Amino acid sequence: MASEKRNTSDTENVVNSVGHFILLGFLSSWEIQIVYFVVFSVTYMLTLMGNAVIVCAVRWDRHLHTPMYILLGNFSFLEICYVTTTVPNMLANFLSETKTITFVGCFIQFYFFFSFGCDEGFYLCIMAFDRYLAICHPLHYPTIMTTHLCTRLVIFGWSGGFILFIIPVALISQLSYCGSNIIDHFTCDPVPLMALSCSKVHTTKVVYCTFNIIFMVGTFIFIIISYALVILSVLRIPSAAGKHKAFSTCASHLTVVILFFGSVMTMYVRPGSEKPLEFQKVVTLFYSVITPLLNPLIYSLRNKDMKAALRKVLVTKRTSHKT
Repeated sequence: MASEKRNTSDTENVVNSVGHFILLGFLSSWEIQIVYFVVFSVTYMLTLMGNAVIVCAVRWDRHLHTPMYILLGNFSFLEICYVTTTVPNMLANFLSETKTITFVGCFIQFYFFFSFGCDEGFYLCIMAFDRYLAICHPLHYPTIMTTHLCTRLVIFGWSGGFILFIIPVALISQLSYCGSNIIDHFTCDPVPLMALSCSKVHTTKVVYCTFNIIFMVGTFIFIIISYALVILSVLRIPSAAGKHKAFSTCASHLTVVILFFGSVMTMYVRPGSEKPLEFQKVVTLFYSVITPLLNPLIYSLRNKDMKAALRKVLVTKRTSHKT
């Protein structure tokens, strides 16, 4: 009996021994780490500036106070939050020798990163639904997409991911971590976290995979059906100018959908790789850092109203600086 109590006590001490994790990130020489720091610092600043300009354009230009642009403004602000969950910590680790993150900090990052990622998918669904109503039911659009409905969709877009990921994060955070605390990633990804656990993770993996399938497959199918109906409706438009305007409006949305879901689905539905960890890091880097950088360019270059609003914002900034 005494030995059993001693073993139980020892196990508890081991379980509680991991107080922090080490994020290896992209291992390389100190010189290359500095290059990474500079490149990703510039990328981060451009991402913040590009998305912030769109948010300001939607906020200040009354012509953009429509559901389509209100959703776009919220989506751009969401992108700012999304990249901020991981990039600042990644930049700090490029200059750090320890590359540590606290146990609590790791799971906070995990929760916000994946919640904002889910919210991005939900917003792409909402924006697809908005385009479907506007193009397939133009006469009924003002009565369906009211201010009240738009507000409810915005609230759902922001809260959906946070509600959905409470259970997976709670389950993974309650696992026992009694061995290595080294995560071969630049962010607190759930897959390497579960690999570090000394608990039985089968049930947790099933729950986590179920949530991923519900999110990825459900949202992707909804978006594909929405845009398929949009394309069929556009093809019926007799005017060539009308077709071009409708396709131009939807092209930017579809491009963002392809970039986001293409990289996310490649991450989770991918063939075997000789270097899976490096592959995961590169793909995660693409949808968490590169895609938010490209989105402002895609939306501004493909939309005349957005271009005009952005010019007004830039002119206002220049005028204010001169005065």
